[in-house]
Amino acid sequence: MIYPIAVTGLTYFQLKSRLHSQLLEEIDLESLDRLEEPIKRERVTQTLRTMLEREKAPLAQSEREQVMREILDELFGLGPLEPFLADPTVSDILVNGPHDIYVERRGLLEKTSAGFTDTQHLMGIIDRIVSRVGRRVDESSPMVDARLADGSRVNAIIPPLSLDGPILSIRRFGRYPLTQDHLLINKTITSSMLAFLEACVKGKLNVLISGGTGAGKTTLLNVLSGFIPENERVVTIEDAAELQLKQDHVVRLETRPPNIEGKGAVRQRQLVTNALRMRPDRIIVGEVRGEEAVDMLQAMNTGHEGSLTTIHANNPRDALLRLETMVSMANLNLPEKAIRQQIASAINVIVQIVRLTDGSRKISTITEVTGMEGPTVTAQDLFVFERQGYDPDMRVRGRFRSTGIRTRFSEKLIAAGIQLDPGWFFPENA
Repeated sequence: MIYPIAVTGLTYFQLKSRLHSQLLEEIDLESLDRLEEPIKRERVTQTLRTMLEREKAPLAQSEREQVMREILDELFGLGPLEPFLADPTVSDILVNGPHDIYVERRGLLEKTSAGFTDTQHLMGIIDRIVSRVGRRVDESSPMVDARLADGSRVNAIIPPLSLDGPILSIRRFGRYPLTQDHLLINKTITSSMLAFLEACVKGKLNVLISGGTGAGKTTLLNVLSGFIPENERVVTIEDAAELQLKQDHVVRLETRPPNIEGKGAVRQRQLVTNALRMRPDRIIVGEVRGEEAVDMLQAMNTGHEGSLTTIHANNPRDALLRLETMVSMANLNLPEKAIRQQIASAINVIVQIVRLTDGSRKISTITEVTGMEGPTVTAQDLFVFERQGYDPDMRVRGRFRSTGIRTRFSEKLIAAGIQLDPGWFFPENA
């Protein structure tokens, strides 16, 4: 929004730019960096108030506060993105060049009136984000994955790969991670299904969470990881660290991209291999997307039961096919049947989560892998979500139900001291 300022002949934007430049000349940024954040912000705020009084610009108090807030956001935050980061209803922030910013609220996209001054302004914010986690983005490395301090996932891609200027995508994590109670309130899952998944995690079944982009795989992984007992050592492996485990004994590992010389990269597969030497009780891989799948399956099959991971797939059958493809990427020349046997032996349960057209998330199926029949990996659905059209507000209607099939892992869970409620598996329940 532009405010005319008659006395000085400056627009609101010009005044803000001039104040920003003067502030950088008047304060010692190096000495400020040694101070704690609240003290730092207070000193800059006092300096800004003094500068505004010198300007004698006819601004209302609310306009003065807005000028100071926006300059503080530029200095200490992410500029025009700060209001969206402070809004708990925003789950995604999508920047398509300096002048187009979209946000997702409650599963639906909307365009905002916010924008950056120019491409250089946007690039400065991107550099600030990626440098904080020891990464870089430039013409020689025009794509980068990073994270914010709250764990929110960041992806940036710049020219020459993006044709319309720098592109920034932020997948937000709220200040307070979603819990199992939130999943129940939002009707993403039922209490019976959640109790069954809790039994699977505590009983050390290997769980694969499958879904599309933005479906809520990482959120569900965070919730399920909360069922891991406190006395177990957990090692997490991620491309960009975003898991928020509550246990005390957690070792967090993160991949590293190559340096400016193209050397020093550390891939997920190397971290999975190293994790096996760290005496883990559980290994959690944020997402399998390549050749590390073979090491993950090996870990699951060689004593590291109860592992959790996610995968991009449209349904449980596609998830199994993608795993098979990713194992083939390791170039181990394994026979097709041997790969499928590894998968059938390693993966116990597949949880499919979907984002529906109204923006809501649902656990569409909970499927158990039952083994092999000939050359085929076999599986059966235990719980499903059946869509039943739309209500008058165009919200998706449907119901969860059990298929009536009892899990074949009942004996293993009972041996682990976990009792299954037969009522969970009645066809009319879920």
